[in-house]
Amino acid sequence: MRPPKRPIWAPHNRIRLTVFGLALSLKLAAAGNADVVAVVSSKCAVSTLSKDQITDIFLGKATRFPGGAPAVPIDQLEGSPARDEFYATFANKSPAQVKAHWTKIIFTGRGQPPKSVSNSVEVRKLIAANPQVISYIERSAVDDTVKVLTQP
Repeated sequence: MRPPKRPIWAPHNRIRLTVFGLALSLKLAAAGNADVVAVVSSKCAVSTLSKDQITDIFLGKATRFPGGAPAVPIDQLEGSPARDEFYATFANKSPAQVKAHWTKIIFTGRGQPPKSVSNSVEVRKLIAANPQVISYIERSAVDDTVKVLTQP
């Protein structure tokens, strides 16, 4: 015979919920500390873009910078803290919402998601090699090869 189920608010479950809540809070706090910025090559003529313009490039709604030059967005890998923070900050989208967006775009044949690289070092290498690349990195990874895009 099984013992009766205890309600979720029972004392032993409250401890589990509290520990879970603390762990989740710490994970979110750690992810939020990355301070991600949108960047282009230091050789790129573009230095100012609005959040909406940056978001449109990364969600496939725009393929060019305002001056007409091609814009090549580069993402970091799915699940990376920088990517999650970028989409939360710039597009107000969760990882699941971004995935759903691209699933719909791919299914309807209207585009492909940006190429992904593993980290900010790889992003800087691609930006140095191609002034048309736009991406995002942690503010602490900014060096003289990239230019942080300011908002008007």
